[in-house]
Amino acid sequence: MGCFEYSPVEGAAANALKETPVPAQLKAERRARFMELAAEISAKRLRQKVGRKMPVLIDRIDHDHDHVAIARSSSDAPEIDGTVRIVGAGGSAKDLVVGSLVDVQITAAGDYDLEASLIP
Repeated sequence: MGCFEYSPVEGAAANALKETPVPAQLKAERRARFMELAAEISAKRLRQKVGRKMPVLIDRIDHDHDHVAIARSSSDAPEIDGTVRIVGAGGSAKDLVVGSLVDVQITAAGDYDLEASLIP
């Protein structure tokens, strides 16, 4: 989940409100508090996936970082949700093909992303 600070947009119904706009500093504080809570919730949910096996779709191979593969699970939208970072343990990420499905075991979780190893 995520949020953004409100700003007037052409055609938005909120533009007609007669109330005083929320000060920029207060909007920033509210957004920061929301995002901190969102990160805590996400991290808690992702930690529950550690140890699980799941299929993931390979999105790209990061050749700059020892052929680490960047993938996503069936519940992750590209460029919006978190990723699954596949490290070489249990197989070689350099042999993976972008667009293929592979089975991984989740080995670690961050606030929004997972780390996994290939299941041979």
